[in-house]
Amino acid sequence: MRIFISTGEVSGDLQGALLIEALKRQAVALMSEGFLRSIPKTSKEYRVEIIALGGDRMASAGAQLLGNTTAIGSVGIWESLPYVLPTFVLQWKTKQYLRQNPPDLVVLLDYPGPNLSIGAFCRRYLPQVPIVYYIAPQTWVWSAHGYAYRETAQIVKITDLLLAIFPEEGRYFAEHGAKVTWVGHPLIDRMETFPSRSQARTALGIDPGKKAIALIPASRRQELKYLMPVMFGAAKMIQSQLTDVQFWIPLSREEFREPIQRAIGHYGLQATISSQTEEVLAAADLAITKSGTVNLEIALLDVPQVVIYRVSPITAFIARKLLKFSIPFMSPPNLVDMKQIVPEFLQEEATPEAIVSAGMDLLANPVRQQMLADYQQMRQSLGEPGVADRTAIAILGLL
Repeated sequence: MRIFISTGEVSGDLQGALLIEALKRQAVALMSEGFLRSIPKTSKEYRVEIIALGGDRMASAGAQLLGNTTAIGSVGIWESLPYVLPTFVLQWKTKQYLRQNPPDLVVLLDYPGPNLSIGAFCRRYLPQVPIVYYIAPQTWVWSAHGYAYRETAQIVKITDLLLAIFPEEGRYFAEHGAKVTWVGHPLIDRMETFPSRSQARTALGIDPGKKAIALIPASRRQELKYLMPVMFGAAKMIQSQLTDVQFWIPLSREEFREPIQRAIGHYGLQATISSQTEEVLAAADLAITKSGTVNLEIALLDVPQVVIYRVSPITAFIARKLLKFSIPFMSPPNLVDMKQIVPEFLQEEATPEAIVSAGMDLLANPVRQQMLADYQQMRQSLGEPGVADRTAIAILGLL
């Protein structure tokens, strides 16, 4: 079977890799049970061929990449301009490839703009090929806006099956006519591989008397520009107040090492860059982080966090004044049950002073305990372990 998976960015690459592993695992199981009738039960050779747009993790999981999309992702209008042409060229090449080599099934994973274009192309030129949307665009969050309805209609039109990771997401798309299955959030599975807090601190050599604070500035290059200065400014203020603090920075992309190291020197931080992302997150007493999937990982590890989000002033102006854009929450932990669990500071609100105030409060026991209690409640809405396998079974069921 040939399955095409399309995603982008670092988080999409991670989710895509988990899905590929589950697809291969479940395909073998289904074949042995006789459900995949097109494969003779006596066959000694069997494989699921994965063609993909993604990144290194998906390639390591066994995908043949048509293009690496982890380096051309962006958030915002102004910020996306440098990536328009590379994305367009890669999209054109991908569509031509799919037309000449039709897959048995298409999986669109997050990555809304490019994936909606690919989905519309496949629906028009490859109408016989089933399309699954997994981790759909968050139109259910900004559904009050007119363009969200247009995007929702397009998703429903091109999709044979939508696999929802949030309960509210599933309800929203079902109400708008999509065939929906709620599978739960894939990070539930991933967290089972993380070390415990004590194991992580031992692995990193963190002294028991030290406060470990994780700084997570970027998975996209423009976040280094807009988030890192305010985040590191806050860290410098915390360092001046706490003598026993040590900062840890998990490295999302190797190309970010040099600019992050420069910034550490500029702000005079006692900070260590580490490629041991799982250990850094699990060992932390507090995380100061960009908005994204990593917020859920931190929450599932029971680590208090402060979330910040900034884009260019031009993008912010267009979004607010021209598009009248507003949403109740930005970070995934707050989106699960649509309630504030973690503090968010967006755009002008994301100042070093605000971050320090919230962070110091979370290092204090009463505020910390309330957040941990909210984490426990949030976890109940993310489903049971086995998400990747349930997702793979639902996808293979279309075949």
